[in-house]
Parts: sequence; structure tokens; C-alpha cells
Amino acid sequence: MVKGVKEMTADWTYDVVSLGYPGQVVHNMPAHEPVNLGKGWVGFDYEAAFGRPTKIINDAAMQALGSYDGGRMLFLGLGTGLGSAMIVDGVLEPMELGHLPYKKRLTYEDFVGQRGLKRLGKKRWRIEVAEVINTVRAALLPDYIVLGGGNVKLLKELPPDARLGDNANAFTGGFRLWEGTEAPSQSAKKPSPARRRK
Repeated sequence: MVKGVKEMTADWTYDVVSLGYPGQVVHNMPAHEPVNLGKGWVGFDYEAAFGRPTKIINDAAMQALGSYDGGRMLFLGLGTGLGSAMIVDGVLEPMELGHLPYKKRLTYEDFVGQRGLKRLGKKRWRIEVAEVINTVRAALLPDYIVLGGGNVKLLKELPPDARLGDNANAFTGGFRLWEGTEAPSQSAKKPSPARRRK
């Protein structure tokens, strides 16, 4: 991965690296090997490999960070699995709701992730997505919900107080990771940043 990134960015000028990882991140390091990628992510020295200061957060959290507009925001990523994060008054909290038990001894991810879509078909999958959103909304009481991930395009309508996210928001999230640090400013005008919980 590092070799590929370095090849693609050989003519770029950059000072820091933001990395969105598809799994739990603790103390700026992947906590477990990813479910849907090869091994070798845990214990790897990313800063040494990139030769730049590196910040790593969960990939759903990075897109959430880039989607944040203030208040209490819940982010749900409908993709291979179910990504989730919440930002409350500017404080980012990555979550792993997708792996919690849901029903029939299966997880939320088993119903609204790619496996659920394939098993249930689009119509039933949409019903499950609506039920999961209602369940987590009742538990977490967000002001609004942002729905991202590759399968969000399959939804026919959005629940109340929800809007579509965009994978490109992860780039904004990557820049916001460095706000308030010595990283260089990337734009003249930026939305209100969210703070990472330490």
C-alpha cells in the first residue's frame, strides 16, 4: 500500500499523511487486522514508511469528520460493512456499531452491509437499513444523520433529518485531522472543525 501511494504521489508536495483505516484504531494504530484486506497493518511503522508525520483513524470516522456541520451528528457508512461514528459538539468518537448483535444471532453489519444486501435483495435490505437507522437514532439522539458508503446510492428515500454523505468528504476529514497542529493550511476557508477525542 505504501509503495503504491508513494508511486501515485511522487510529484506531490506534502508534509503530513492522513490514513483512513477500515477497522478499529487505538492510539494512532490499527488495533486489529482488517476483515476485508490482507494482513500486516497492525504494528507497522507508517511514519517511517511514508517519511512524514502520520495520523490514522477509522475510515468511517474520517468521512464523518469531513461531513460534520456542528451539533450532534451520527455518521453511518453503508458499504462492505457498516461504518459508524458520532461527533458531539465537535468531539469525534469512532464506533463499531456494525459488529453489535442485531437479530437472528447476526450483527447489524450482516443485515445492512454487503452480505445483507446480497442475501436479502434490495427491497428487504432497504427495510433493514430504515430499521437500523431508527434503532440507533433512538439510542444516540443525533441532531442529524449523514449516510455515506458505496451502497447509499441504492436507497430510494432518506429518513427524516438525514442527508447523503460523499466519499470525497474523507479528504476534508483528512485535512481536519491536522487543524490546530503545525500542519500547513490547505484552504483559505474551512468549515468548523471537529476535535478528535484523545
